[in-house]
Amino acid sequence: MFSGSMVAVVTPMTATGEVDLAAWDRLLAWHAEQGTDAVVVVGTTGESPTVTLAEATELVRRAALLLGEQVPVIAGTGTNDTAGTIERTRVLAAAGAKAVLVVSPYYNKPTQEGLYRHFLAVAEASPVPVIPYNVPSRTGVDLLPDTVVRLAVHPRILGIKEATGSLARIEELVARCPESFEVYSGDDPIALPAILAGARGVISVTANVAPAAMHELCEHALAGRLAEAEALDARLQPLHRALFMESNPIPVKWAVAELGLIPPGLRLPLTPFSLQHHTVVREAMRAAGIA
Repeated sequence: MFSGSMVAVVTPMTATGEVDLAAWDRLLAWHAEQGTDAVVVVGTTGESPTVTLAEATELVRRAALLLGEQVPVIAGTGTNDTAGTIERTRVLAAAGAKAVLVVSPYYNKPTQEGLYRHFLAVAEASPVPVIPYNVPSRTGVDLLPDTVVRLAVHPRILGIKEATGSLARIEELVARCPESFEVYSGDDPIALPAILAGARGVISVTANVAPAAMHELCEHALAGRLAEAEALDARLQPLHRALFMESNPIPVKWAVAELGLIPPGLRLPLTPFSLQHHTVVREAMRAAGIA
């Protein structure tokens, strides 16, 4: 259903922390022009913990209206409360999301059985396809392959965003899950080998800054054009690393603001990008061919 470079898009905010809808519209139009294959709205990179449901609904509504059928909209709806996740899923699907990205419940650290029942309950209630999102470094719990295999047979569980950073994990999921189950890399640095191992694409932070290059990398990799993909990948690796010098999305929002696409606003508890790192990110952007 989805493939290629799917941007985990930032949420533009003013210096006082208000959502900037005019910048949002411009940002989405830019991604459509640059070839981004899908847009993930209010995911982690979109500051989902501090964006209200009303704000998220308007962001999804505007994205779906502006992008239409050209670029699918995926909404981040995961919380650490199953009932709350179901409510958010229904609301954002009604606002125009084609699918929902559901992060594993964080902080309360459910068992594998708890994770299975959580995602199953969301899938049973969702009017659109569900993509579980496994990112143990943030949630404190790992959605293990045995559990993913159990979930993969559900008709509304489309695939998984796998963000352990492990290529071996990607390979195991591709090998063990049904062919129709879509595995996406959640880590830009291994996007190329993940696609070569059978992933359908990447849900990308770097695509906020280099959308055309990430689209081209995925397109080459999916088509088996290894030399072209490797050349792009080598150019982008310093940028992948630089955008995680502080907690995501602090560096990437600074970089997108440097491009003049959004204001520099963040919401607490996130704070502005440390001055000592600016030069490193600027140099990585230049190395990637970004003016």
